[in-house]
Amino acid sequence: MTQTTNRPSDHPEIPMSPKLPGGPIAARPLHFIFLADCSSSMAGDKIAALNHAIREAIPHMREVARGNPNASVLVRAIAFSSGAQWHVSQATPVDAFEWKDLSAHGMTAMGQALQLAGEALKTPPMPERALPPVLVLVSDGAPTDDFARGLSALMSEPWGKKAVRLAIAIGEDADESRLQEFIGHVELQVLRAGNAQDLVKFIRWASTAVLQAASAPASQTRVSPAGVNVPLPPPPATSVDANDVW
Repeated sequence: MTQTTNRPSDHPEIPMSPKLPGGPIAARPLHFIFLADCSSSMAGDKIAALNHAIREAIPHMREVARGNPNASVLVRAIAFSSGAQWHVSQATPVDAFEWKDLSAHGMTAMGQALQLAGEALKTPPMPERALPPVLVLVSDGAPTDDFARGLSALMSEPWGKKAVRLAIAIGEDADESRLQEFIGHVELQVLRAGNAQDLVKFIRWASTAVLQAASAPASQTRVSPAGVNVPLPPPPATSVDANDVW
């Protein structure tokens, strides 16, 4: 049965950056959204590792945000299994963001998750002037709903096209072709996490190095949505322990 989807509430007021010569400037919002697979195949070690990886990344996200007064980082999360719903619906300033553990059950409604993200990136509630959003999709399987429809809904929104879209494949059964479609650019490849150690590294990279690149002043320049909007640093290397795999 499809779960009820909820629209996020109004975006919080964007704070002002510290005083600078000539007076303060408004910090532009940067929306960061986790899209987390909570299907039954994620049960056990995989969902535990995902919860741990996101919790471990949050303090580092806060450090990056504090180091860049040009950006106001707002975080939330979508969980998808037999449907898609907001796990954290409020666009929450990263300093106040707390992670509540996910549990695994059901199918893999990835298309509904993308559609939900697209609704959040409409203008309004999204402002016309903002930094490119960052969307991080994590999955260990294949979509069980209409993936193409969900991706089309996301990409029909200007901020969906301009978002930095990253995907992490967990284990060997992840549908990497669909995840690559979500990324939508040949120069950005699916990150393949074969174990918990790799997942932690990739989540931290996506939520710190990528966040730092997206929040840099250069990312405020309008560019063609057909290309990569933000120059990204290379991702970390995967581990070589063949005995520790999903």
